[in-house]
Amino acid sequence: MNALLVAVLAFFCVFAAAFVGLYLRSVLPEEHLQEQSTDLIKLGIGLIATLSAIVLGLLISSAKSSFDKVNDDLTQTATKTVLLDSTLKHYGAQANDARGQLKNVYGNLVTLLFAENGSGQGKLDTPFALAQTESLRKALLQLSPSDDTQRWLKARALEIFTELSTERWLLMLQRESSISIPFLVVLLFWLSVIFMAFGLLAPRNVTVVATLLVCGLSVAGAIFLLLELDQPLNGLMKVSGEPMRQALRHLGK
Repeated sequence: MNALLVAVLAFFCVFAAAFVGLYLRSVLPEEHLQEQSTDLIKLGIGLIATLSAIVLGLLISSAKSSFDKVNDDLTQTATKTVLLDSTLKHYGAQANDARGQLKNVYGNLVTLLFAENGSGQGKLDTPFALAQTESLRKALLQLSPSDDTQRWLKARALEIFTELSTERWLLMLQRESSISIPFLVVLLFWLSVIFMAFGLLAPRNVTVVATLLVCGLSVAGAIFLLLELDQPLNGLMKVSGEPMRQALRHLGK
């Protein structure tokens, strides 16, 4: 979902709705804008505003949770990768091939995750990437321990590798948006209704139009930030890749 495109669409929806309200104010008969009528409109808009606030809160909570989860997963992946490399280092020279493969697999993962415009994320589950991971698994399984220490290190390495494989698949699944499109559509509809009511109840002058413009930009900005949070690996607010790059620099040493 393109955050900027949706934000621009949201701005035009609410701002156009405000102008529809201003137009309706000029053409509706006076009895439609009597005090009793405007009081009811204000009550109805208050209800819709409350519902909008609840939905917006749910969307922000969902997006923030998704952002924090991906950030935590990437940090854990970096930590466990360094730990796996250290475990193989203690195993001995027999694990050097597995360490080299680990660095290649992890380096490829970092490159794909943080490629420009998210262009590499679709390649996370390609046959080549999966073959690299499977080759590393085989290299670990082919280790032949000669004593209890090496047997423990092999078991520990396989355990860490399994955890890393699980987190890799989780990252691929978390690329999908956690924000429901129907939720977003309903929210835009409610916001448009609110802005229409603003235009209906306000006199037509430059100050009112300027205020509606600022409010429309604010709504669009909020939706933009919301969608940016929901795409933690892309956009302006993506998670930092520095922990993973720092881990990559420590591999093989």
